[in-house]
Amino acid sequence: MDYSKELNNILSLAIQKQASDIYISSERPVILRVNGILSPIQKGAILSPDEAKSIIFELLSKNKIDRFLKERELDFSYDFDGKARFRGNAFFQKGEISCSLRLIPNQIKTIDQLNLPSVLHKFAQADQGFILVTGPAGQGKSTTLAALIDEINHTKADHIITIEDPIEYIFQDDKSIVDQKEIGSDSLSFSSALRATLREDPDVIMVGEMRDVETMSTAITAAETGHLVLATLHTNSAPQTIFRIVDSFVASQQRQIRAQLAGSLLGIISQRLLPCSKGGLIPACEILINNIAIANLIRENKIYEISTIMEISKSLGMISLNGALAKLVKQGLVSPQEALKRSLKPEELRSLIKS
Repeated sequence: MDYSKELNNILSLAIQKQASDIYISSERPVILRVNGILSPIQKGAILSPDEAKSIIFELLSKNKIDRFLKERELDFSYDFDGKARFRGNAFFQKGEISCSLRLIPNQIKTIDQLNLPSVLHKFAQADQGFILVTGPAGQGKSTTLAALIDEINHTKADHIITIEDPIEYIFQDDKSIVDQKEIGSDSLSFSSALRATLREDPDVIMVGEMRDVETMSTAITAAETGHLVLATLHTNSAPQTIFRIVDSFVASQQRQIRAQLAGSLLGIISQRLLPCSKGGLIPACEILINNIAIANLIRENKIYEISTIMEISKSLGMISLNGALAKLVKQGLVSPQEALKRSLKPEELRSLIKS
């Protein structure tokens, strides 16, 4: 088998079918995820362990193969002849090599093209503060973050530095200049990269993922000291995001962190992707915008009351997750069944859909 040609065929088919993900593993065919549904590329075409390993190794340089074999797992990116980029994770399971790939289109879509709430344009206009894009894995956080960064790039003369593992979307300088750091090749860790970035005269900093307390602390401090900081976190809601950050710190530091968050937070975008009746996927976004009421609740450790403030602040641009889901159902873009699957409060959503 010509493994280079086989890989090209797999990637080309994924692009053609607009698959979001590819799964390569032994003892099963190559699997694509299209509009959230898994299906084999070719029924009956089972890969042997050697075939799966050889195809996966076509994605990696020798240095990355050596690192993978040593560490037993590897995050990486792959440029497919300028047609598209893929974010990959190679791993072992049952002693054999497997890989999952996420398709990253070459073209960065705008906030409007992604059907994201218009309030995100205001976030992109900010000069300083802390913006978080949250949600479970695979819900489009990186794509939303890229849309925000690219809008800044096209509208403001800023120095933007991104810190990613791996680099996903490639930004082309426009009004701004954009430097992109990849963990593993350009820096050793998110925390060390972020510390160094503060000495490189950035206006805007994008942190691909806040994985540890040091990164969180440095990101919040950077937002306090005149930078616009955008980051992602794996949480299920805007209030839970604040809980997660605060609870990551020891008790003696939590009061200070709440005060810093209250003063620096601009907003939180918590999103889900749902199958759209018109084809493809569409986001449902919960939006928290920090104001005096929200800041006071964070400072006073009354985070559990934030959802109530969000419900009565729709005129300010705040959106609850159920509100976003109900709107999509009423517009005929999403089925009630799909919306209920994503809701954290399904009974409340049923009432909203009926009203």
